Amino acid sequence: MNLLAILLQAPAEAPSEWSKYQGIVMMVAIVAIFYFLMIRPQQKKQKAVQKAREALKTGDRVVTAGGIHGRIKEIQETAMLIKVADEVCLRVDKTMVYASPEDIPSK
Repeated sequence: MNLLAILLQAPAEAPSEWSKYQGIVMMVAIVAIFYFLMIRPQQKKQKAVQKAREALKTGDRVVTAGGIHGRIKEIQETAMLIKVADEVCLRVDKTMVYASPEDIPSK
């Protein structure tokens, strides 16, 4: 019975053009999906944060990456001087400062 089943099977066909490139096309599709679902939204978010950071000016309320709330007293080239209490100022790197949620306009 097994020998009969083997003999009656259709002969294997030669690989078509599509099957030669199927693996490459699938990999490209996976990379494209990964880019549009993971990388592109993150880049947009980073650009929005950078734009908001560049719009900060003296007197704005901010929150540092460490969670410290204060007001901008002075903006320097790579750092900001933030007043957190009377007679207490902290020098913080610009990249570690975010606009206070109360100051961000709603959509």
